[in-house]
Amino acid sequence: MTLADVTQNDFGQPIGAPQPAWKPARRPERTTLTGRLVRLEPFSAERHADSLHAAFMVAGEGPHDAPAARWTYSGGMPFTNAEQCRIWLVDRARSNDPLFYAIVEADSGRALGLASYLNIVPEHGSIEVGHIHFTPALRRKPAATEAMLLLMRHAFALGYRRYEWKCNALNAPSRRAAERLGFRFEGIFRQHRVEGGHNRDTAWFSLLDGEWPAVEARLEGWLAPENFDAKGRQLCSLSALTYEACQAG
Repeated sequence: MTLADVTQNDFGQPIGAPQPAWKPARRPERTTLTGRLVRLEPFSAERHADSLHAAFMVAGEGPHDAPAARWTYSGGMPFTNAEQCRIWLVDRARSNDPLFYAIVEADSGRALGLASYLNIVPEHGSIEVGHIHFTPALRRKPAATEAMLLLMRHAFALGYRRYEWKCNALNAPSRRAAERLGFRFEGIFRQHRVEGGHNRDTAWFSLLDGEWPAVEARLEGWLAPENFDAKGRQLCSLSALTYEACQAG
């Protein structure tokens, strides 16, 4: 909040700026969000479980990208075999908050990741993105960034004014991802919860509706086909510069 956001009531007390045109946001429905590289489909265990389990079990590069290691900051891997995975995914499909989406590769039709909206509070215009799991086929790929862009765009189109990202404060890759996507760091909730038998401090990030247009333009510019060479390598780094600044340089 800045001084421009503060006014006074009849008692001379500082209060937040009035919001006379405010209307509660709409609750997200089970609808498909379509991009160039991925689709976010309302999660269905019947349609997505087999593909997701196969993608979950692929080992990435290095020990931190082993299948079980990718769940360290989410309380541990919640299954050990395909049947347990299916049972776990059936529970995810039944949930309305969190509301889960399968991240489906446009070209192959394979489900390669999960993400959700959660802590959905339409009356205050607040919504969080979380339960994000990118398998090696998505990690550090443009498709993962596009998936996040689709969820952001849809939330703000529904009328939300605050879009949140929270993660274990020790999860450095998640914190870097939030900042790369345009979220602003708000602070640490100390001893926020006990997770997997360990203390968890939680890092909070947010993106506001007034900040969204510039962030959307930046993400769209980075994702543009002309920002990648014939081998798919980025020409301009999203984390370092805006696309326009990179072009000017």
